[in-house]
Amino acid sequence: MVDGYLGSLTTEERMMLHLCDNILPEGEWEAPVSLTQAGISAAVHVQRKHVPRTLKRLEQRGDLTNSKRHVPGGKQRRQVYGLTPSGREKASALREKILATLVGYKGNQVPLSELRKGGQATLDLLSFIDEAMNYNDNPVVSPVSNPEGIASLDAQAGEHLVRRLFARAWEDGKITRDEQYLLTEVVDFLGMHPERVRRLSDEARREQNAPPPEEIYRDMLRQAMLDGELIDDEIALLETVRIAYGFDRMTHDKLLNEAKESPIVSEKYLTYKSALITALDDGVITTDEGAMLATLRETLDISDAQHASLLAELRDNIK
Repeated sequence: MVDGYLGSLTTEERMMLHLCDNILPEGEWEAPVSLTQAGISAAVHVQRKHVPRTLKRLEQRGDLTNSKRHVPGGKQRRQVYGLTPSGREKASALREKILATLVGYKGNQVPLSELRKGGQATLDLLSFIDEAMNYNDNPVVSPVSNPEGIASLDAQAGEHLVRRLFARAWEDGKITRDEQYLLTEVVDFLGMHPERVRRLSDEARREQNAPPPEEIYRDMLRQAMLDGELIDDEIALLETVRIAYGFDRMTHDKLLNEAKESPIVSEKYLTYKSALITALDDGVITTDEGAMLATLRETLDISDAQHASLLAELRDNIK
């Protein structure tokens, strides 16, 4: 869940604003990580798996272009994305409209544009605006690409996975080179800030409550299949985890079947989904609706990770 004013914007709108502020360099062999799927995912507060379909929709509409470029710190070229002239025109119009919006600031109503610091990204500015359209001294929500702050529930689903991986790695008191490689792959996939990763590692080391590797892998499979399909990057990441944990194909197939037999679509889950759809009917989850949903999650035993994944899926389908 994305809190504050940002939560009222669709994934597509947030993506347009992000790409409007981060221009794909023309004719250059290198591009910033902010233009990769991981960078976009972190910036717009959605799970990585929900990014491709929105990118595809923008591309089919003629608003998006992509190419393979070298990304600083990467060994291989990666797919990066940018707006076409028509996409940039639409995104600029959206940005100007939002920046003209009046918000509460020190007892007055002022345009958002007056609160924007030099060079500040639009999404970063909007992260300080709460649901009542008031400016806060601290961000209402922070993307995982930032070192501190409370991440959205959708981002917390990724944090939960990384924390569990660290718990497993710290079980013997140290992180081996192979474990470090695996964690790096997952962190890169999520676009997570190194300082945030370090915090999760420290938390996992203190807790020392390591889950079995089969449980972690099964959870990854269930999360990956939440929307009924596996994207290429998910398949590659799952393969990396499978090899790192030493699972053969038979074990993979066994865990995959178990994941399919117990998908995140229980009757309680469907009941919660129905309530969430109702709350999202006007595009905004109010404070009262948020409290009601929190109570319902506790009653139905719906985890924050399940809520985050479901909310991201529903928001992504809003065009």
